[in-house]
Amino acid sequence: ASWRSTLIICISIPLSILASIICLSALGETINIMTLGGLALAVGILVDDATVTIENINYHLEQGKDVETAIMDGAHQIALPALVSTLAICIVFIPMLLLTGIAHYLFIPLAEAVVFAMLASYVLSRTLVPTLAKYWVKQSLHVHMDEQQGGIMMRLFARFEHAFERTRENYRGVLQAALRARWSFLVKFMLAGIAVSSLVLPLGRYWPGLGEDFFPAVDAGQIKLHLRARTGLRIEETAALCDQVEASVRQVIPQAEIASVVDNIGVPYSGINLTYSSSAPVGPGDADIFVSLKPDHHPSAEYVDTLRVRLNREFPSTTFSFLPADIVSQILNFGLPSPIDVQISGFNVEANRQFADALLQKLREVPGAVDLRIQQAFDYPSLQVDVDRSKAQLLGMTQRDVASNLLISLSGSFQTSPSFWIDPASGTQYSVSTQTPQPRLDSLNALATTPLGTPSVGGSTQAVSTAAQAPQMLANVATFRRGVSPAVVSHYDATPVIDIYGAVQGMDLGFVSSRVDRIIAQMKDQLPKGSRIQVRGQVQTMNSSFYGLLIGLAGAIVLVYLLMVVNFQSWLDPFIIITALPAALAGIVAMLFATHTTINVPALTGAIMCMGVATANSILVVSFARERLNAGEDAAAAALNAGTTRFRPVLMTALAMIIGMVPMALGFGDGGEQNAPLGRAVIGGLVFATMATLVFVPSVFALIHGRPQRGATA
Repeated sequence: ASWRSTLIICISIPLSILASIICLSALGETINIMTLGGLALAVGILVDDATVTIENINYHLEQGKDVETAIMDGAHQIALPALVSTLAICIVFIPMLLLTGIAHYLFIPLAEAVVFAMLASYVLSRTLVPTLAKYWVKQSLHVHMDEQQGGIMMRLFARFEHAFERTRENYRGVLQAALRARWSFLVKFMLAGIAVSSLVLPLGRYWPGLGEDFFPAVDAGQIKLHLRARTGLRIEETAALCDQVEASVRQVIPQAEIASVVDNIGVPYSGINLTYSSSAPVGPGDADIFVSLKPDHHPSAEYVDTLRVRLNREFPSTTFSFLPADIVSQILNFGLPSPIDVQISGFNVEANRQFADALLQKLREVPGAVDLRIQQAFDYPSLQVDVDRSKAQLLGMTQRDVASNLLISLSGSFQTSPSFWIDPASGTQYSVSTQTPQPRLDSLNALATTPLGTPSVGGSTQAVSTAAQAPQMLANVATFRRGVSPAVVSHYDATPVIDIYGAVQGMDLGFVSSRVDRIIAQMKDQLPKGSRIQVRGQVQTMNSSFYGLLIGLAGAIVLVYLLMVVNFQSWLDPFIIITALPAALAGIVAMLFATHTTINVPALTGAIMCMGVATANSILVVSFARERLNAGEDAAAAALNAGTTRFRPVLMTALAMIIGMVPMALGFGDGGEQNAPLGRAVIGGLVFATMATLVFVPSVFALIHGRPQRGATA
């Protein structure tokens, strides 16, 4: 209850953040959402080192020591526990290096920001904080104990101190009761933790569990609608269709919320643009409609849900799909238009197509699976030109000559024989392409009258008569028939593939993915021989990232335990310390369940972070209890004194971090939804871990170390 002590703590926070920024800059990192999220995550932890130092100095001052002796004894007493606590928080980020793909590049900068800030905070708590305490703390010692000596602030400080002491006495009574009923309390506490942790499991239709997503959905204020009209539709007719769709969109979204609507119709002109397109267009019947919303708009997901039903009802012959509009979702899909990609590969394309049609009907029964469609269209209208080789040979032409003439007439000569013209005035070089004007090819008869050049023009070296070198028409050597052909041919590892794309609505990606896997397993016996089926896309990346994070979570606990074993020179006390971690996991599950947040990469990152912070607080309690035990007190008394003495620093550091995580957990600001699960996981884990640290851990300490002294009472 001293503003000078508070000021000392506050000074160390910006200095630690500044040191972290300098280190990030040296590594080439930038200020972005992830590094700022890491610094915001570190703010709550940075209070820890300075708070514990000041609290311990005040504890020794209350024992009657002079200022310098209190500073030296207080700093020396917590030097090792504080170092272990700091390293415990930093070491949990090492397993994050196991992350692969985009998750690695997103969360490594966040981990670096936290680690650098924590190391700087520890250095400052060993140097700057004791120095400032020497000049400031001695002037404010015990001034808060007399309400009449100061003004309003001193009276407020005194009242707060009295209220805090009453709270500590109440906590002391609770801890005494827990120590008296050790076995009963420990069993009930563990059963409660198991019950809360069971919320993560789906137990039927009305108990969906937490669910799994790769990353939380981010409302970027943009809607990207992809439509595919009937195959072969001319681009001008697709443009007219887009106008009708756009009019329907404007009826759903108020004009006051629309910033712009942009249509991108057909296939991109260049191969580079097509490569960077994430909507996978295949012909002139494809189009993208981009809707940008103004800042104060209703949730985009509500508009998407309404449009998905309305557009399919109004335009039944058109396929609609809503693609990821924000840059994060596009990156997570790795260029695919949807998070789910069921890929069937094999050289028996016709059999694979029939299997894909049957599989598509089954997948449409999965709750939450939307925008399901087969990417490859096999009904593109085409005209098959069958060359009569005998007639062509009589006229001195080969099938290659006919094909070359037809290619130049329909598509131009730029690809086969590039031609250039140089402007005499400027010297600028222009490419020249020759082809038959499209208005002249408006009927099958016009195609039949396409002139064919002489063999020399067509590229043949066969000697022919002068009569045979006269220009001929295509109808003289070929017949025509209507048919269909693939609109696009896709390959994966040089093998033809068929892709079934799908998205998720109203369900988590993990649930839909599990149902898709179940259907695939049931239909595998119908898969054509020699073909393979695999689920790719965001689902594949999510599973690999989850595996790496879960291994990292287990690795973080193991590394923290081994670190404490080395420092405490004991296997037992570190075990007592990590008994608070299951409670932290239960708190994470409870918070995610209460806020309807799925398990995702940010939430698992917050869980890993919470392991370090929960361990740091338990270290303070167990290390002090061990000191009292070595001083001659029995285990129950040592546990009681440790909990009571460390009540303030444990509670203050936990509250500081919880309060610091509240803005992140609420998801304020553009893109705030991305890191909100991280803040929620940390808050839930710390709430439960703090209760375990203050009550459960002392009870376990008294139980284990008090076994030879069963007759001792609390």
